[in-house]
Amino acid sequence: MIRVKIVRLEQTEEGALGALLVDGRYFGSTLEPDQGDPARHQIPEGTHRCIRFHGQKFKNTFQIIVPRHTAVLFHPGNTEEDSTMCVLMGASPGWLQGMRAVLNSGRTFRRFMEHFRDTDEFEAVFINFYGAS
Repeated sequence: MIRVKIVRLEQTEEGALGALLVDGRYFGSTLEPDQGDPARHQIPEGTHRCIRFHGQKFKNTFQIIVPRHTAVLFHPGNTEEDSTMCVLMGASPGWLQGMRAVLNSGRTFRRFMEHFRDTDEFEAVFINFYGAS
């Protein structure tokens, strides 16, 4: 089974910035909601099953199976405001209008989906590296 690893490197009130590894190689950056945001949720650390998802807003992506939550997705977006619990991906971290962001998100997402074009399921591992000593 193809494995994806998201290593969260930095957590601020503007989100959790991470590195996206696909098949053991660096693929891009991720941004998720931060742990303390009362309006959003963060995917718990650990291994999660991901299955192909076809929805109204995001026609072709992968859903991350998180107990008691639905439609937790990989999708394009730039800042924490673009996600309630989903994983945003971009080519690199940066700033947009003074907010922490991932850049070139649409292109990075299309490349991710092309990589997984013949895959309907994989596992993703979420690791919190920030604060590690």
